[in-house]
Amino acid sequence: MANFLFIGGTGIISAAAVHRATALGHQVTVLNRGRSSTRTLPEQTEFLTADIRDPGSVRAALGTREFDAVVDFVAFVPEHVQSDLDLFTGRTAQYVFISSASAYQKPPATVPVTEETPLVNPFWQYSRDKIACEELLRASSGINWTIIRPSHTYDRTALPTTGGWTVIDRMRRGVPVFVHGDGTSLWTLTHTDDHAVALVGLLANPVAYGEAYHITNEDPLPWNDIYLKLGRAAGVEPQLVHVASQTIAAIHPAWGPGLVGDKAYSMIFDNSKVRSVVPDFAPVIDFDEGARQIIEWYDADPARQVVDPDEDATIDRICAFATSVANSVAGSAAP
Repeated sequence: MANFLFIGGTGIISAAAVHRATALGHQVTVLNRGRSSTRTLPEQTEFLTADIRDPGSVRAALGTREFDAVVDFVAFVPEHVQSDLDLFTGRTAQYVFISSASAYQKPPATVPVTEETPLVNPFWQYSRDKIACEELLRASSGINWTIIRPSHTYDRTALPTTGGWTVIDRMRRGVPVFVHGDGTSLWTLTHTDDHAVALVGLLANPVAYGEAYHITNEDPLPWNDIYLKLGRAAGVEPQLVHVASQTIAAIHPAWGPGLVGDKAYSMIFDNSKVRSVVPDFAPVIDFDEGARQIIEWYDADPARQVVDPDEDATIDRICAFATSVANSVAGSAAP
């Protein structure tokens, strides 16, 4: 069995990977600044306390230890990757960088997206930073690397809606919520337990050295269905208002990059490459089950049901604007 180091091992993607690796008999060490109460890890997990942004603290925590694979779940800019290369070259057989499927060409020229799809995203700085990280890693020498590009990966704590729990609260209050575009663009949601099967299968696997893989579900949903499934899991039939992504971005710029730079486009993926290396990867958790898990988790503790009054007011403005435009168009078209 292998020995893995996970940097930031308590997040949505990483915690499930810890559970998967441990269940397969691997030893997992998690390096983090502190423990999370949101996601518990197996009792066999070894915890090291250090700040990955402070290389001296990492060296002190690790001593002379070496690993079969090091996975950094919290590297976002080239400086983070360079620091990792300085820390782990000669200390691990494989360095794994968690990139993002949002780095793929937007809008995509063709679908399904493969690993050969160009990495070009002019709309979102987060994605451009991930692309720059990949370029740095490809130019490096002296370390075996693997790049993972998750798409929209979620667990029971993670609502895919723009506006988080505030959206579910509005649904239950019987007031409108917006869906970007006309709600028919296709989006791929991947449960973290499914994602973990492929991710762990790529670790300490020489076939994966020097390769990039996306790991996603292959059953995309229209955004209308995503909102409807969440509403129905919450016990209501939601009122949906459709608004152009560019309009949402103009009214609330903070939501713009993630919409205009990612969610506005139909994203369908071909996972042939990762399945050729990890035949066990076959996502089984659909979003009916995922939505049920999410709502049950939030309903289990009212303290989790945080409504942001500013976001609530912003959603009101967006829905009101879209409704007024629709009424004006309908009025002008009347005989």
